[in-house]
Parts: sequence; structure tokens; C-alpha cells
Amino acid sequence: MVNPITVATNPASGCWQEHWQRRWYPVAYLEDLDRQKPTPFTLLDQDLVLWWHAGSGRWCAFADACPHRLVPLSDGRLNERGELECPYHGWSFGGDGQCTLIPQAAPEQQQTACASSRARCRSFATASAQGLLFVFAGDPDAATTVPMPLVPPLEEPGWLLQGTFRDLPMDALTVLENVLDVSHVPYTHHRTVGRRENAAPVVAELTGFDAEGFTAFWSEGPRKGRLGSQHTTFVGPCLMWHDLTAKGFGRILTVVYATPIRPGECRIFARFPFQFSSPLPKLLVGLRPRWLQHIANHTVLEDDQVFLHWQERALAARGGSERFEQACYLPTASDLYVQALHRWVREHGGTPFPGQSLGSRLGQAALMDRFEAHSRHCCSCRTAHRRLRLWRPRLLAAAVAMPLLALLVPAFFPSTLGLAALLTLAARQLGRWQRGLEQGSGEPPRNRNDRRRSPLLRS
Repeated sequence: MVNPITVATNPASGCWQEHWQRRWYPVAYLEDLDRQKPTPFTLLDQDLVLWWHAGSGRWCAFADACPHRLVPLSDGRLNERGELECPYHGWSFGGDGQCTLIPQAAPEQQQTACASSRARCRSFATASAQGLLFVFAGDPDAATTVPMPLVPPLEEPGWLLQGTFRDLPMDALTVLENVLDVSHVPYTHHRTVGRRENAAPVVAELTGFDAEGFTAFWSEGPRKGRLGSQHTTFVGPCLMWHDLTAKGFGRILTVVYATPIRPGECRIFARFPFQFSSPLPKLLVGLRPRWLQHIANHTVLEDDQVFLHWQERALAARGGSERFEQACYLPTASDLYVQALHRWVREHGGTPFPGQSLGSRLGQAALMDRFEAHSRHCCSCRTAHRRLRLWRPRLLAAAVAMPLLALLVPAFFPSTLGLAALLTLAARQLGRWQRGLEQGSGEPPRNRNDRRRSPLLRS
């Protein structure tokens, strides 16, 4: 049984907010950013615009409000000079945030008006590392004093790296609690990445705990020890990873960042690095297109999403992290990880939006949305979705045309009917993939009826 964790006295909520603001956060995979146009993102309730400044060869992040009339710069464009141009009146800004052109200013006003501090956009420090764009949420002058939340093993060579992201309708800490909780996988993810028969006690130990986060070690590891021991690291406030070397297979990491957007909403970056023991698995995993892998990732994320949105509101109504042990019944050692997270929140981290409510519960359609939450932001899925929408009606039209062709050329009747059937099946599969990029079903695989009927029930 886990020893009870003492509740620490919280400092003022403003101190917690400062703690979260003086941190680096991933905001996008570099491969999903378009260097030809600005991209909006919300970090800790601050609207940002991300854009590529060709002159300095770096990504910039500004407050997404033109200092002139406060319209979103993310609706603007990158002009011929490679500067960010406001869509309302054409004010232009360089990579440092300073205004470079005010089209409405008279020539004698231009220099003075542009040089004013009031014509400057608020800028944020940015950095690129391990395939991600990071933004420092606080004063950019303090950015160099704060280490970036990177995963040291990923600096080693030889990784095959897969990953996804999605905007989730839940708090960043709710997501981190979920992915740290190794004991839920056999049940929640039954038929996706788990099996109920593998459920067992989790006898793990904390190997470190301080203001920066904690580490843990699970000697037996998943699937009742059949895979190997697992190390877990949490780096506050937004990063965790599991590290497992599976016997005869290779080393596997599960890396998760949860970037807070606003109360009750975050962007999850889930990464799955592999170092395989043999070349064949690497070849097979590498063959699957990124967008098809993302459809599978959605299914796993939605295993939890259907109930986590409810759960975090239930916990908030009972006092949140401050009263976690009183709100939840935790009689086994399997909850060591989540207890450690809530202890860290109470003693060191606090919450990203203290005193703010989570808002109303969403319906299933909003919870299962994939297009707005992911596909339109992902270069691979956005491109695949456009192509699927283009080719599916063409295949259906060709399938309809085949019987007409058979009437004109009777000799081709058998082959045209067969081809029509193949085209129909292909169009049907494209439709499935298109829906997979747009919306989840809300029916987790774990709840489906088992197709293998008992011998007593067979006819």
C-alpha cells in the first residue's frame, strides 16, 4: 500500500502562474509548419502567431494582435519582403517585432511612427529542437536561464521516430496523469494497445522527487513482465516519458508533452521512438504513411478521451489536486505515479490556470472531432484528406461507368463488372480513411462484443 502523501501549503496563485509562464513549451512539429504563411496558436491563454522570418532564418512568435487596431496578425500574410503584414491596414513587422512600414503614414511621419515602442509587437523567445518548435511563455530575457524540456535519450543515434499531436478538450495535468498511469492500459486500451488479461498489480518505486519533477522504476514492467522493466521520468510541468527495452524487440520510448492552451484544453504531442533489434520491424513500421499512422493514434487517444473530459470536472468539484487523496480511493500501489504527480502539483508546480473554471461539458461529437483538433493542422493529414476527397467521387463515377461500357461492348461484360466491384470497394475504403481523418466513432474497441462466441452459445 502506498504511503499517504502529505498535502503541502500552496503559495499564492500568482506564484503558480509565474511558475508555468517561465517555461518552454512545444507548440508544433517543425514539419507541420508552413514557412509561407503565419500560423495561430494559443499558449497559456495567450494568442500567438508563429511565422518564419527568412531574413534571420528563424521561427518567430508574436502576440497575435496588431498594435494598431488589435486584429489577429495570423490572418495576415508574409509579404514580398518576407515580413509579417497585418491584414487590416498593411502594417509590416520584422523579426524583432518592430514595425517597418505604415502605409497610411506620410513620408515625414514614417520613421518616427515606426520607431515608436507602441508600434512594436510583443515577441516571445523561440527555439527548435528534436523536431519541435518551442516557445518560452514568459519574458524572453529570462528564456536563456531556463533549460528546455528535451528528452536526453533522443540525442542518441539510431531512433525511428513516429509521433502525433491533437488538441484535447482537457487540462494538461489531466493528460499527464493519464499517460503516467501505467495501470489503466490493459482495460482502457483493450483491443488497441492493451489486453485485459494482462492487468496485474503495479509494484513500482519512486527513485527521485524534487521541484523539477520525479522518476520512477517498475521492475516487472508491462504485460506481467513479458516485455521488461520500465523507467519513467516526469519533467515539470509538461513532459513525461516511459523508457522500456523489450526482450528480443528493442528499445521503446513513449514520450508525451501536454502544452496548456486554455482552461480545460491542451495540445498533446505524443512521440514513439523505436530502436529495433532487427531491421525488419523498422522496415515494416517505416512503410506506413504518417497520416495512416495518425488515424490509428486517434483511436488510442479516444479510448481515454470519452471519459477524461468528465473525470477532470468531477475531480475539480471535489477540490482538485489539493484534495486528491480525499476525493479518490487509492488502496493499491498502482496509483504511485498519479499520486506523485499530484504531490508535485501541490508542493512545486501548482496548476496552469488557478481559480479558473473548466467550462461546460462537451457533447460526444465535439469530443470525437478529429479534423479541427488535428487534421487541418497536420501537413500529412491535411494533404491526405484533400486527395481522398478528390479521388473517392472519381472512383465512384468510374464504377458507375463500367456497366455502361459493358452495354456498349458486350464482350467486356465480365471484366467490366469485376472492375466496377473493385472500384466500388476502393472508393469505400477511401471513404473510411476520409472519415478517419474527420471524426471518431465514440465507440471504443474495448466495448465491442467479442466475436468469438462461447461454445454453449454456438448454434
